[in-house]
Amino acid sequence: MSTRASHAYGATPVDTPATRLATRLAFLVAGFGVACWAPLAPFAKQRLGVDEGVLGLLLLCLGLGSVIAMTLTGALSARYGSKPIIVAGGIGLAVFLPLLTVAGTPLTLGLTLLAFGASLGSLDVAMNVHAVEVERAAGRPLMSGFHGLFSVGGFAGSGLMTLLLSLHIGTQASTVLCAVLMLVAMAIAQPRLLERVQRNGGPLFVAPRGIVLLLASLTAITFLVEGALLDWSALLVTEKGLMLASRGGLGYLLFSIAMTAGRLGGDAITARFGDRSTMLWGGVLATAGFATLLTAPMAWVAMTGFLLIGLGASNIVPVLFRRAGSQRAMPSALAVAAITTTGYAGNLVGPAGVGFVAKAVGLPCAFWLLAGLFCLVPCCAHVVTAKRS
Repeated sequence: MSTRASHAYGATPVDTPATRLATRLAFLVAGFGVACWAPLAPFAKQRLGVDEGVLGLLLLCLGLGSVIAMTLTGALSARYGSKPIIVAGGIGLAVFLPLLTVAGTPLTLGLTLLAFGASLGSLDVAMNVHAVEVERAAGRPLMSGFHGLFSVGGFAGSGLMTLLLSLHIGTQASTVLCAVLMLVAMAIAQPRLLERVQRNGGPLFVAPRGIVLLLASLTAITFLVEGALLDWSALLVTEKGLMLASRGGLGYLLFSIAMTAGRLGGDAITARFGDRSTMLWGGVLATAGFATLLTAPMAWVAMTGFLLIGLGASNIVPVLFRRAGSQRAMPSALAVAAITTTGYAGNLVGPAGVGFVAKAVGLPCAFWLLAGLFCLVPCCAHVVTAKRS
């Protein structure tokens, strides 16, 4: 890595393999924990005897808990450091996961999902704050690899939970086993986390301003695209007659694999080409992927589009988080919290917005609008990565 790049990251003596391991474990636990819940939703619906509408309202509790916790966690991390919040969030995921399988009423399930979501939201913000400091200390890009571990955790969590349930192991026993694995990971991480990260004696709450507003907007767009692909891509390819309904999920699977692979190799790419080129050409590649998907005359071309979107978008969010940690407009912990919260909001609200647009002008037009929004990413690469005093 060049001397100029190392200077930009500001290497400090706090970087050790142990702190990097602890950060990776935090991302792994976050992805693992939330993915463990997904296969449990049908069991919860059956146990409570509720319809899809009630279940949808209950699932909103998870998002609500996450957003509330994210708003508070940035302030707490800025003042007290991220270590205690990472530990509390990871333990909270492990503790509340089994409780999701025994909640006997909609009220208790809603409250448990609220607490589970709060644990996830607080862990999400605190681990990114911690990651910013660890990367700065290392003097080289690490953020993409950290976010890649979240994706790996998601594959592992959903895969293990699905395997356990398919072996007719009860939901409670399955979640207890997964919770134990998370607790072991947190026990390994806890003594290796930085004691203090960006400790700040200033005000707890600072309104997002300056470059952080742009970072937050671009993060929301990127997460909106991910959420839209999750919820609508299968319908898009089946309505176009490119694939049978039974295979409609293949596109999102390829997108997820490409994104994970891109992030696991993204640190080397960023170290070689820099944040600006990574963001610029990643955005161009993802936009080209949308064009490929939406004009595809046959299935394999559409699948190529999904791969291009995943590869192109894979390192955008890590760059945005890194820039949130290095800007001077507001405390970095609060900036990380701001872009995490807006990104999560984009993931939650965006797919519903796509549905409204699709109802008015059709799903392909809605996806063209997503492609247009994503064009803002490469267009803003220069502004986002410009040096600031």
